[in-house]
Amino acid sequence: MSTRGLATLRQFAAQPVPEEHCEFCALPLSSQHQHLVDPEARRIVCTCDACAILFPSTGETRFRRVPRNARALTSFYLSDLQWNSFGIPVGMAFFFFSSQAQRVVAFYPSPAGPAESPLDLREWDDLVEANPTLATMLPDVEALLVNRLHGARDYFLAPIDRCYELTGLIRRNWQGFSGGEEAWAAIGDFFTRLHGEAHA
Repeated sequence: MSTRGLATLRQFAAQPVPEEHCEFCALPLSSQHQHLVDPEARRIVCTCDACAILFPSTGETRFRRVPRNARALTSFYLSDLQWNSFGIPVGMAFFFFSSQAQRVVAFYPSPAGPAESPLDLREWDDLVEANPTLATMLPDVEALLVNRLHGARDYFLAPIDRCYELTGLIRRNWQGFSGGEEAWAAIGDFFTRLHGEAHA
């Protein structure tokens, strides 16, 4: 590479990463900032603590505050037969109640972004009956996150932004048909971190 080309690369690498700002008051945000959900647009909004606290996690407001903590469901029951009945083509998915659709919806992370999978609500009702904690799931802002990849059996009640974080991670790192080592390492790291952060 020419000296001029190296200088251009150094200049590009030296540029600061653009700061994220609160979408309400425009204050700079830390990497661990809060999020709101716009259920109608299914959009995540970045906010500072002072703005986030103005919004409840439930109710009829346009924006709803996403909870911060994930819960590990250590006694969760989901048989292979039940999982197969959902018809989800991969071993990972998240389920949440959409106030816009007025029903539980299912998505799975894909290299193209979140992909919706048709959900038989009778099968979902059976799952709730076996796992009553699902009845406490907050609409729009909290999801059942399932990881059954490579023999894993991980179940969380997770903030919805963590589900979209996982989807974005896959979208950024996936290569080719099988994903590649970087993508699988990133997925493994995500669930390791989530286990460390979650409480039972």
